[in-house]
Amino acid sequence: MTLTEHEVLAALREAGAILHGHFQLTSGRHSDTYVQCARVLEDPALTTRLAEAMASRVSGRGVDVVAAPAVGGIIIGFAVARALGVRFIFSERQHGAMTFRRGFTVEPGERVLVVEDVVTTGGSVAEVVDLVRGAGGEVVAVTSIIDRGGNKAFDTEFMPLLQLEVESMEPPDCPLCAAGTPIDSPGSRRLA
Repeated sequence: MTLTEHEVLAALREAGAILHGHFQLTSGRHSDTYVQCARVLEDPALTTRLAEAMASRVSGRGVDVVAAPAVGGIIIGFAVARALGVRFIFSERQHGAMTFRRGFTVEPGERVLVVEDVVTTGGSVAEVVDLVRGAGGEVVAVTSIIDRGGNKAFDTEFMPLLQLEVESMEPPDCPLCAAGTPIDSPGSRRLA
């Protein structure tokens, strides 16, 4: 199953997932555009189509496990694992550091696909990649629904469904902050 970038973008727009305003991203950077993939992932049929498209990009790579960072990567990561017929695990923050909890493990030599919903800097993905490698696993690739562009904090092959160039900036350089525009932080990094 393949989806074109145009089809993915149309699905995001139809779901109301592309928001405009003043946002603090999970990376800490600011943007006037935020992609709320949860709006897309509330539709099981669409989530399944996206997951099958992501899985088709890594067919033949011998994936043993799909790993995703909580919270944004959990639903799509599970769906990709289901499409591939492999085990699914996710990482969580504990005392500020990403870790595998709940008995989740990566065995030495296991081939792992890392899945995320939206990647900007890739900081959370890099932490999952480090966890997998630290356990002796091999990261075969990283995939996501959306790549927001920019430099990535990980060195693994990256296969997003959609490249969506959206400007982001450090807070001191943000014109929306300078204009006094209220900020929203809809990401999951700061969940209590």
